[in-house]
Amino acid sequence: MPDQPIAATIVSSERLDTLKKVCLMDYALHIAGALFSMGLLSVIALIVNYVKRDDARGTIYESHMTWMIRTFWWTLVWLVPAGLVALLTFGLLWFVLLVPGLWFLYRMIKGVLWLNDGRPMPV
Repeated sequence: MPDQPIAATIVSSERLDTLKKVCLMDYALHIAGALFSMGLLSVIALIVNYVKRDDARGTIYESHMTWMIRTFWWTLVWLVPAGLVALLTFGLLWFVLLVPGLWFLYRMIKGVLWLNDGRPMPV
């Protein structure tokens, strides 16, 4: 039985460069959203992640897009119970809100570092 040729997707360097810039911009928006806009800029970055992820299919940038999407949603999942704890204790335990926020920033900074190294994110 002859070997079946594997279809290789040839990606232009221009496209890869554009995808890298989009990922870097998204990371910056996510980080700025967490620090300066109470997450509003992060929502914009999330929309861009969803729109551009198909364009990044088959490249390392797809893993970065997926990484940012998952980080956003898991942070939101953990912010809800943390917010309830803070609310139910009349703000005495406000610092529990820092845990998901710090985790979010850690993952976004890790993503930027791996992006600069040209490494895909583990998904």
